[in-house]
Amino acid sequence: MNDGRPSEALMRAVEVLWRMPRTENLRSTSAFKWFSKTVQTDYPSAHSRETQTLDFALERALRALGLPYQLPLERGDAHVPSQEAARLLDRAIRATRCRRRHLVPLDRAAVLPDLTFGPVRLGKLSETHLRELVNATRLERLFPDLPFDVRLLSMFQWLVVEEELALDPNPAARASPFLFETTTVRDFGQVEPHKGRFPPAVEKALFAVLLAPWEEWSTKEPDWRGFRAPWVYTVDEDIFAPCQPPRSAETLTWESYDDQFGEHIEFFRPWLDGDATRRGVAVFDDAHWSAVERALGSPLFETPVAHFFVRAFLSEGIDEFLAHLTTIEAALGLQSDCCPKLRPKPDRHKRLEATGRLRGRIVALLEDSCAADLHKRLFDLRSCYLHGRPMKPISTKDRTEARKLARRVAEALVKQANEVSAPSSREEFLNCLLRSEY
Repeated sequence: MNDGRPSEALMRAVEVLWRMPRTENLRSTSAFKWFSKTVQTDYPSAHSRETQTLDFALERALRALGLPYQLPLERGDAHVPSQEAARLLDRAIRATRCRRRHLVPLDRAAVLPDLTFGPVRLGKLSETHLRELVNATRLERLFPDLPFDVRLLSMFQWLVVEEELALDPNPAARASPFLFETTTVRDFGQVEPHKGRFPPAVEKALFAVLLAPWEEWSTKEPDWRGFRAPWVYTVDEDIFAPCQPPRSAETLTWESYDDQFGEHIEFFRPWLDGDATRRGVAVFDDAHWSAVERALGSPLFETPVAHFFVRAFLSEGIDEFLAHLTTIEAALGLQSDCCPKLRPKPDRHKRLEATGRLRGRIVALLEDSCAADLHKRLFDLRSCYLHGRPMKPISTKDRTEARKLARRVAEALVKQANEVSAPSSREEFLNCLLRSEY
């Protein structure tokens, strides 16, 4: 097994499985047991004391490759030949890395130019390309009763994010990772305060995209968003990894009418000014992505600035409003603002309260004296809610202004993190902002 090809024994074992008649329990058959033993002999890394977990992983891989007897009778052409299946299985077991792809439909987005920056692609996908990205053939093998409607889904814009992952050498651990976690005691009820809704790679990409002034391009007055991201569909190249069921186009936003001939027409209406958006998103290039990556790895983003910024986009109502204001606090607030004992000595601003310090940094960072007044008005609304005081509804204007101010702060912080003389300490940078303003 050192020549990088499957052994003759493995090829024969797979061939036998490919000729099997239908059975209720594949793993109980002598053919599968021989196949499993051959895998453990040929690949020491796949050997496991818990044979059942390996057998589960192997059965999943066989189904992904199109084990003939498990396919519907009308889909007999969906499998690969047995020799090719053995070769793909061998390659998958030996693999040390794999590519993971996240697909995010941009619900309600207008037509965007096709853009690629870093590991991110933004734009329209053809039916053929969309099938390739989701590995539609494998989906049809694993979920024959759940169609993936590429015709409808290809009508939308997409955000596609790719990442490369290291693989466990044991296929069983890749198929059932939770069974191979360390045995340390875990608190399964604990709350992870800054855990994102989407995978980290997707939230990082969304942060980069949301730095654009979408609120200026939106044509949907009650909502500043230029698009929605209702879900993420994740695809692993690894045939041992769990595969998500296909998503339905019905989960996205459609409008419909019956035309003069009685035909039912479905369509979606964008929320964006298409021309302005196409011009604006042209800044999404490799330089923009590199700037975001450097910023997120810098001291200025040690606090969860990006987390709250993306969370605001993914939230609704008051949670959205609070997340935007929390973005600003995470970006420009210090623990010492509320704890005088932690402030550097001498403290030139010892009479300045925490919110005053925050507003001073906003003005200095944005070079906009009006920003402090805006923040005060928005912060007072936030305080009324958090402290249980009577309050009126938050207006569309204030909701949008909160988004805009949070974006401007995040954008300015990214820029500062990419300056030649980028700060090496977040605390010193924020103290310098305060000193420059007062």
